[in-house]
Order: sequence, then C-alpha cells, then structure tokens
Amino acid sequence: MKRDPAATETDRLHMERTRAGDETLGRALALVRFLRVRCPWDAKQTPQTLRPYLLEEAHEVADAIRGADDEGLSGELGDLLLNVAFQIVLAEERGAFDAAGVVEALEAKMEARHPHVYGDAEAPPDWEALKAAERDARGRTGSAGTDPFAGVSTGLDPLSRAARVQERMAALGFDWPDLDGPLEKVREETTELERAAAGTQGPTEGPAEGPAVARRIGDASEAVIEEVGDLLFAAVNASRLAGVHPANALLGAIEKFERRCRRLIELAASRGIEWETADLDTLDEVWEEVKAAE
Repeated sequence: MKRDPAATETDRLHMERTRAGDETLGRALALVRFLRVRCPWDAKQTPQTLRPYLLEEAHEVADAIRGADDEGLSGELGDLLLNVAFQIVLAEERGAFDAAGVVEALEAKMEARHPHVYGDAEAPPDWEALKAAERDARGRTGSAGTDPFAGVSTGLDPLSRAARVQERMAALGFDWPDLDGPLEKVREETTELERAAAGTQGPTEGPAEGPAVARRIGDASEAVIEEVGDLLFAAVNASRLAGVHPANALLGAIEKFERRCRRLIELAASRGIEWETADLDTLDEVWEEVKAAE
C-alpha cells in the first residue's frame, strides 16, 4: 500500500471546501473495524459475500432519490456507506489498498478529468475521449487493439449498458449525425419484429398481416427474441441521441402506466364496471378518460 509521497499532499484546490464534520465519514471505517472484531457474522464476510448487499443498497439509494424521499435517502446512504466502508476495510486487511489510497486515486482522476478547473484549459474536455485515453494509458489492449468496451460493467441494467456501449463507439466517431437515423432504425426494427412474429421468412413488401401474439413471456421464437433485442437497442440509440437516459425514461413510463392503471380500476369500480371481466372496448374508454384527466 506504499504510495507516492507527492500523492498524499492535501494542498489541493478543492480542500478549501472542507467543512466541519466531514471527517465523520471516516467513522464508518472505524465502525466496520469494530464489528469485524466483535461480531461473528461481520468477521466472516468477504468481498464476494457482501457484493449482493452492495448492489441492493445502491438500488435502494436510487429508489429514494427517484421518490424524492430525503428522510429515506439519508438512511439508505448510510447503508450504502457501510458497504463501501466494508470493502475498504477488507482491502486493508488483505493489504491491497486503504481509504487514503482510494481518496487519493479519486482526487487524481478528477483533477485529470477537469483541466478547466485544476488547469488552464478554457473548456471541459470531451468526457468519453478523455476516458478512452485513460484506458489506453492503463494498457487495456487485446489481440485486435484497444477494447472500446473495457470497464463497462456487465452488471449494469441492460438499458444503461446499451447506452454506455453506444457512447463508447460514438466517442470513436461511430454514431448517427442526428436523431433521424436512429428513429428510422426503430421503424425498421419494428417492421422486422412484425415479420418475425408473423413467422414470415425473408424480406417482404411492407409489414406482415396480423403478427402472432405470445400471451406469456418465454413463448417467443428465437427469431422474435432477436428482433425484440434489436428494437430495444435501436430505441436506446434514439433515446441517447434525444439527450435522454433510457433507464430514467423507462422508469417514468412505468410509473405513469402504474398510476393510470390504478386510476382506471378506481374509476371502473365507481361506475360498477367489473374491470377484470369487462371487454377491451369498455376499458379503453375508461383509459382514455384517465389520460384526458391528467
């Protein structure tokens, strides 16, 4: 865990923003060290056994942010901090790195990525190009040269991962010039899904008539699965070129759908409509009322 003495300097521009109480974050490390000695469960934990909890807490933090729940966010950030502190203490124990090394590496990375703040650059750098240069400097190369997707976590949700790999290629110049291209691609993939669902082999003139509907997830053919994947990937591209993170957009759509469905059920019940057995035309009328009322 030896570090360059120059890297331990605290005379950094951002240190002027240090506030009283900031050092309390370090108490999380002391807490974990204490628990490792006193609690049998904590003592037997490893980085791998704690990984699921780290991911779970990160999602719970994201949920609290999404719900604008400041009280809940405070508690969830504490749980996440505990998990981060646990990983640092375990690294200390095996002699890999310590808290100071983590923070110093973070400071060095952020200083390098903000030459307009710490240096004399007049404007922020191209973020993706800068990170690509960092990957090159670390020597992450394969038989075919630098891997453009090195460092993209396979644990990301699929929408976020799709956006990240598209951003990586965009940084290399492989991208649409505007939104028209990805929107046309969405239309193309929609047509191909229609054909695959209808069981049509090969290109045809226009979409197939009456594509089949699978009533359960898992009933689709391999061809349909592939076309759905292509359609979703194209939709992510369109979302990205529109300046929207696809995961956030989808969350908004899910919440809107849930809200409208709950209101549909309430409105149907108030009118004596058995929504579970009502025909689609009846429910569609109520659905349109719900939408119009928003």
